[in-house]
Amino acid sequence: MDINAYIASGILELYVAGRLSKKESLEVYELMLKHPEISKEVLEIEASIVKLTAATSQNESSKNLVKIKRQLHFNDSSSKVVSISKTRTNWLTYVGWAAALIIGAGFLWTINKNQQLESQITSTEIENAYLEKQIEDAKIDLAAKENLLNVLRDKDIISVPLGGQGDFANAYAKVYWNKADNNIYLDAQGLPDAPEGKVWQVWSLTLNPLTPTSLGTIDDFNSDENKIFNITNTNESQAFGITLEPDGGSASPTMEQLYTLGIVSQP
Repeated sequence: MDINAYIASGILELYVAGRLSKKESLEVYELMLKHPEISKEVLEIEASIVKLTAATSQNESSKNLVKIKRQLHFNDSSSKVVSISKTRTNWLTYVGWAAALIIGAGFLWTINKNQQLESQITSTEIENAYLEKQIEDAKIDLAAKENLLNVLRDKDIISVPLGGQGDFANAYAKVYWNKADNNIYLDAQGLPDAPEGKVWQVWSLTLNPLTPTSLGTIDDFNSDENKIFNITNTNESQAFGITLEPDGGSASPTMEQLYTLGIVSQP
């Protein structure tokens, strides 16, 4: 048997590419066991193909195919390869390079699928993290609502309805005052969103003489969904009022913009 002629025939490249029949593959395998030269050639073919495809990525697949064609001595006007009768460049013949291209395409497909799978896994991880965040936010929100209910149900809470005033008769609000911890909870659901450049300001009032004390402005009124606000109040309040003021609030209430007012019931 002419070992060199057998190696030059291209059958070993087809064997590596998995393009032979079961019978033919078995014959090559048996020859590899008998002839170290054939076995060595197969290992070199496999190593060369790995080198050709090792740097392949989804974005560079077309560039690598161009590189393979260049090593095959392809040009833009012809698809012919170096004649078999010429000295073999390294170990590859026409059939061998065809096998390399087939295997290279297989590597490209596998890498592409792996990258798609990695992308899907990443998207799933992001979705799971987002879902977990929503669940955690819901738990926190539920805990806050339960705490608020407990506060409003406290037997020592003073409830003060604030009715609409003058041209703003449809406005309303309600104050829940816990004198023990100097806090009020203002339910301002009955107020409209503050216009641009304006802000709601809350006042504590004593009636005789009439003395207003600012409890601050509600800067996040428009963005708050529940319209319930916790405000510190250390005053001996006899009434509460809400006015619409310029951004930043006012030193004293603008009475023409007094939307709601409510008097604290005496025990």
